Amino acid sequence: MNEKLQLLTEKLKAARSVAIIGHKNPDGDALGAALALYRLIELNYGIAPVCMYDGSIPEPLADIPLRSRMRYFGHLNITEPFDVVILVDYGTARHLEFADSVIKNARFLVEIDHHKNDAPIASLCINDDTAEATTMIIHELMRGLNWEYDADVLNLLAIGMVTDTGTFKFVRTGRVMRIMGDLVDGGVRLRDIYDMLNNQPKKTILVESRAAAGAEFFHRGRLVVAMIPNRDYRNMDGRGENVLDLLARIRGVDYVVLLKEQKENQIGVSLRGRGKPVNQVAEALGGGGHIYAAGAVVRDTMENVRDRVVTLFRGI
Repeated sequence: MNEKLQLLTEKLKAARSVAIIGHKNPDGDALGAALALYRLIELNYGIAPVCMYDGSIPEPLADIPLRSRMRYFGHLNITEPFDVVILVDYGTARHLEFADSVIKNARFLVEIDHHKNDAPIASLCINDDTAEATTMIIHELMRGLNWEYDADVLNLLAIGMVTDTGTFKFVRTGRVMRIMGDLVDGGVRLRDIYDMLNNQPKKTILVESRAAAGAEFFHRGRLVVAMIPNRDYRNMDGRGENVLDLLARIRGVDYVVLLKEQKENQIGVSLRGRGKPVNQVAEALGGGGHIYAAGAVVRDTMENVRDRVVTLFRGI
């Protein structure tokens, strides 16, 4: 790891331009990692990276620190290659297709990720699939390199860890809790983060409540599937965490699936397991993710995707 850190430092010191890119429709960990890294590079190397995203950002994260530094890819006019391009929390290359030209033209490519990935694409890979969040890896880089940081950095790292662990429900080891303890000792107020994440528009709560109320149960009640049609999709939080969390509270439910009709014949699939793995089902649908929280995008009708999901969970 020391050689990797040394190489990262050398490339950043020599760089005149840096870009940071996370996966499409960024969540709290992708945003937290990108923006925390933006600020760390700005503070320690005097460069203001270009942070770019595609898709939409969940409304509860609209007031995340440094939100204005995230630039919508379609509004950027990029004419020159970046000296360093850093990919954070991207999972697989298909989640970065929107920025394919920037990535291919990069003079040096780095990736920092906590997803299991058998096909990394960067020259320098600082990956750790034992970490619950990419922001954990950023924190360890910050400490390992003795980088200067500020309150925004600490809060962004905390937001990434809180969101990607499902407010610590998916924690597998004490490592993330020790890091969070360091952040709290540094001034992070978890109550403020929870208040921000739980401050959603009425339309979102109503749409997601209707989806939960109309959910279907399969396989002796162990699997529950909720669906959000396209007419409601625009009014929901991107991942539908309210639906997933509410249905996961039902006694006897082991697996929760939310199907979101993003557009005609394009269904976003979010899967959660209550102590049961769901990543293999996500992979069978062409997606991936973590053991107990995963997802996919399937190009088919809502009904066909529902039937396919029910079949995949048969016999569990």
